[in-house]
Amino acid sequence: MGYKPRQLGHVNIFVRNAEKAKDWYEDLLGLHTYGFTPGRAAFMSADLGNSHDIALTEVGDDADGPRKGQVGLNHMAWYMESLDDLRDLYFRIKEKKITIERVSDHGHAIGIYIRDPDGNGIEISYEMPAEQWGHDPNKYLMGGTTKGRLSGPWDVEIAEGATARS
Repeated sequence: MGYKPRQLGHVNIFVRNAEKAKDWYEDLLGLHTYGFTPGRAAFMSADLGNSHDIALTEVGDDADGPRKGQVGLNHMAWYMESLDDLRDLYFRIKEKKITIERVSDHGHAIGIYIRDPDGNGIEISYEMPAEQWGHDPNKYLMGGTTKGRLSGPWDVEIAEGATARS
């Protein structure tokens, strides 16, 4: 194949109310709103050099939310610049009493999994630089990485999740 995409451009998700969703994403993640049409859509970005990383398309207050185990978007991931930034956002999530579904230590990354008010899955993550992954091509994804290298306040939740799965 002589071509490949440069990068993922954006994610477009359905929300019940675009303004409420826009306010939530601005408040929690600090996203910038480049465009907003009340009753229709919001276009938001973490990177001011992108027109939008996420589009929030309004479908109405009576719309069903996403359902676990059905075809569709599982979650979108937002990468934080540093482990300190992830730690700060973790405390912000706790402060706002947003339910953390789980925290996963992927070895090369830490992922904090939450849902927006419409039930859309979100992973807030920090990923180590590639040269630190320890990639083993014979294992899953970034296999061969050692877990526990990205310690933080989420360690208790990781341990609780491991106990729940035992």
